[in-house]
Amino acid sequence: MKMASTRITSSVYIIVLLYVSAGVVVESGIGVNWGTLSAHRLSPETVVNLLKENKIGKVKLFDADPTSLRALMGSGIEVMVGIPNEMLALFSTSTSASDLWVSQNVSRYMGKGGANIKYVAVGNEPFLTSYSGQFQSYVVPAMINIQQSLAKANLAGTVKLVVPCNADAYVSNVPSQGAFRPELTQIMTQLVTFLNTNGSPFVVNIYPFLSLYQNTDFPQDYAFFEGSTHPLMDGPNVYYNAFDGNFDTLISALSKLGFPQMPIVIGEIGWPTDGAVSANITAAKAFNQGLVKNVLSNKGTPLRPGVGPMDVYLFSLLDEGAKSVLPGNFERHWGIFSFDGQAKYSLNLGNGLLRNAKEVEYLPSRWCVANPTRDLSTVANHFKLACSYADCTTLNYGGSCNGIGEKGNISYAFNSYYQLQKQNPRSCEFDGLGMVTFLDPSVGDCRFLVGVTDSNKSLGFCLNIGKRFILALIIFWSFCLFVM
Repeated sequence: MKMASTRITSSVYIIVLLYVSAGVVVESGIGVNWGTLSAHRLSPETVVNLLKENKIGKVKLFDADPTSLRALMGSGIEVMVGIPNEMLALFSTSTSASDLWVSQNVSRYMGKGGANIKYVAVGNEPFLTSYSGQFQSYVVPAMINIQQSLAKANLAGTVKLVVPCNADAYVSNVPSQGAFRPELTQIMTQLVTFLNTNGSPFVVNIYPFLSLYQNTDFPQDYAFFEGSTHPLMDGPNVYYNAFDGNFDTLISALSKLGFPQMPIVIGEIGWPTDGAVSANITAAKAFNQGLVKNVLSNKGTPLRPGVGPMDVYLFSLLDEGAKSVLPGNFERHWGIFSFDGQAKYSLNLGNGLLRNAKEVEYLPSRWCVANPTRDLSTVANHFKLACSYADCTTLNYGGSCNGIGEKGNISYAFNSYYQLQKQNPRSCEFDGLGMVTFLDPSVGDCRFLVGVTDSNKSLGFCLNIGKRFILALIIFWSFCLFVM
């Protein structure tokens, strides 16, 4: 997700869940985004078991991580893999590069007993205004080449290409006047025509939280689904929540291009639980449960009554403590589960309340805290060092640990670093200012974490090295072909 922010389906498709004998969901209207920017990463096998336990039948990845795809093989879970924006320029000019990528990241994982890859996301929000158009010209040519590569692999009818777009791609004061940004009109016409020709949906990321976070005048109740005292009036249509208004704005924009019935998938939507005043468990539960109820009711919107989005991917499955906090401290707290696969709040996705991850391997129950017998007047540099590596976002204004006092802040920072270092005794020294304790220092809602062990660290390291080698090979190969 970046800062700023269907095939039309029947109610039977949205609501009914189909299971294979192992109990895995084959079809479901609600999926999740699985990001991996975490210093405390659960093994992919544990995450896949978590998905299966919660009957989550669709998952969206931000790359084609080999460890994740291997764990998903045989699960029956529908998968969307992603191509980073930085690779679009290469794929827009080199069919050999796109052939190799499809071979290494799609074909090799599919087939009998393989991963159920349904979508390839070509870039991630490549039209963001903050990118100043740097990826814009590469998207459609890259899609054409990747489509040809899928056809060569006999996968064009099985795997669909999509482009996750941020909601800032279209603008309007009211939904009925929705239109794509003027500079995107031509490329969006090409993109939507391509999607329509190949039977792919339009994927959009919608974030009412960001609208509330960025605009102090935004009506808070309009961000949720319980109705609003400040509804948006648009001719005969009345909008009581931001999601419906945003969705219909996109429909209007697509209609202006001649595609009023284009199927829509919500690629990302959610609410963070920490790191900002409006980011908390109560708000996240209210938003996500309201969203699920809205989608599963299949009530639709004023411009598409009785028809909801094709699929909705919640953002996100797990907290990612290594994400950039440039947009805000909340970026590391979007998960419906904490980093260790424990549900943050009761949430029903249509198949019962969330169930926690099983057999999570934790480090020993010990914490690093500030030594109460030492003078802490020289602790500033140690504090900064700890927080430069570890996640201290909960200590800031609006965070769940904001009120634990100076010594509490120091202890929290020390412990976060200590757990990041797998409880290496030396990582709690801080020139004698830290000490290890076996008493949980958590206070109220402020949780002092204990890290998880990464049983697949060596395997993941090797596979990621292999992945980098393949990428380097693609670039080298394409360069040689260009020179020739």
